[in-house]
Amino acid sequence: MSRLAEFRALEQQLAAQLAELETLKNDDGLKREIEFEKKLRDLLGEYGYSLRNIVAILDPQSSSRRAPAVAEIKGVRKARAVKVYKNPHSGEVIETKGGNHKVLKEWKAEHGSDTVESWLAQ
Repeated sequence: MSRLAEFRALEQQLAAQLAELETLKNDDGLKREIEFEKKLRDLLGEYGYSLRNIVAILDPQSSSRRAPAVAEIKGVRKARAVKVYKNPHSGEVIETKGGNHKVLKEWKAEHGSDTVESWLAQ
């Protein structure tokens, strides 16, 4: 698309949006909503309340309904199980919760990961 065609398309979109904006400005329902919001915000400011305070007053359970969802998201991760590996060549035993164990890495480099995983004690 040429720059001129792109410019004209954007210009048409802008004209359509401006026409829609003028229609909304003349809408009585929108004017009433704007007036209501302004009066509500003025009233809240006069008494030192926020919208959260009003929601808590009108619907006290709303905060308790929301709290478990936050707790579930931030939930505590399940502890890793301890794995015990026994090297059949040396008889050495390693207990680890993860794969970042120095000796376990050495065994996997020397014998291969699949072989070392087969040494996992049940």
